[in-house]
Amino acid sequence: MVEEDQDEWMSYATAGYGGAVDPWDDLVPVESDEEEDEIVEDEDMYDDEVPSLRDLDAPPCPAPKGIRHVIRLGCCNYCLSRIGGRLNTDGVSPFDHGARIRAEAVSQDPSIAETEETYCPFCEDLFEDVDNIVIRILREIGDVEFSTIQMGYHISKELIEEEDALRKKFGARGAQPLKSSFAAAVEAALKEKLEDIELVKELPDVMILVDSLTLRVKAEIRPVFYYGRYRKLAKDVPQTRWPCRSCKGREGGCESCGGTGLQYPNSVQDLVGEPIRKALLADDTSFHGMGREDIDVRCLGRGRPFVVEVKKPKIRTINLEDIVEQINKQGIEKIEIDSLRLSNRSEVARIKETKAEKSYRIRFEVDGEVPEDSETQILDLAGVMLEQRTPKRVAHRRSDLVRKRQIISVENVLIEDNEIQFDVRCQSGTYVKEMVHSDEGRTTPSVAEVIGAQCSVLWLDVIEIHAE
Repeated sequence: MVEEDQDEWMSYATAGYGGAVDPWDDLVPVESDEEEDEIVEDEDMYDDEVPSLRDLDAPPCPAPKGIRHVIRLGCCNYCLSRIGGRLNTDGVSPFDHGARIRAEAVSQDPSIAETEETYCPFCEDLFEDVDNIVIRILREIGDVEFSTIQMGYHISKELIEEEDALRKKFGARGAQPLKSSFAAAVEAALKEKLEDIELVKELPDVMILVDSLTLRVKAEIRPVFYYGRYRKLAKDVPQTRWPCRSCKGREGGCESCGGTGLQYPNSVQDLVGEPIRKALLADDTSFHGMGREDIDVRCLGRGRPFVVEVKKPKIRTINLEDIVEQINKQGIEKIEIDSLRLSNRSEVARIKETKAEKSYRIRFEVDGEVPEDSETQILDLAGVMLEQRTPKRVAHRRSDLVRKRQIISVENVLIEDNEIQFDVRCQSGTYVKEMVHSDEGRTTPSVAEVIGAQCSVLWLDVIEIHAE
């Protein structure tokens, strides 16, 4: 650091600021007969050395001298109430309580009423914005239906630290910190406007975030979740929205998708979710299923468990029986559900993580005549552990791995001419079509392998998902 300073000084020296050559040495000095006056130091020359009120020692509140000192500092009525250490025996508002403490102090020392401080150093006049913040909260939530609300606040780190130091030095012992006091002030004012609303610490219907620096207010509406089971009756309905291959689902779509942005006009997600979304006046939905079937596969039996997530709903309570009836009416011959119930995000995780066994009914065609003993050979696959390399049809989106999956049971083998049908129960994640036709040997053993003939799948149905 010394070397840096020396280098900097030398750069000024070369510019004539203190060089070896004195630019004034050709001038004749003026002699004075008068003695040089003694320099008198003016106090104004050292204003920055005069200690501020914050630096002065004073007894902490609730001592009268301490009260008078924080008033001189510019303490507002609300902060005077919270740091003054005087009991609010009759339950008046903090502003009124602080005004009463101020009036008592001024009556003892009228000079403190003439303080020149223009803002409160304990809160920077933050409490004056409480009513304005409440107005912004009410405007932000608008006509959203909710019964619980959670508040969050952002206050600058610098103000928090400065207030903490001042409060500990001049405030009464146990005085409430700025952030919790500000939160209490906002929430008390909000409760006056929303009497039936409960303030909670977790899982609120609405989360309000307040930025004290900009006074911006942001409302986060918690999604609504519904659990059910769907049966897919059609073979051209994907589980979730399928973006158009041409325009990639861009807004407004393209000619290929008729402006929808979708490859298929219907999906289980929209056939179930859209009636709910419209009823709740929500923005959108997400669909969470316990696995999924291929688009050309029906899902029958009790159906596949799912949770539909409804985003930013303005309404939170609807008649679920009416919605179920509406879903089934609009989805006739495509999908159907039996019931809906309220759910939550943790159930979404459970559904995603559940690895349920599944039962299928599959029908396929044999190239040529069906070999003898085919029924026995197919039934003997029960209990076998398959080795399945990632099928070609999904290799573009899944890792090329060899997965081991067990066949739990095989039954109800039906042979008609060169077509065979049977029911199979297998481990979650089994590629059932490949179990039949072998995917050019990528699945072993397979039906095609054990009966010694080429097989082509005609159709596949999920007949049961063994969960719950």
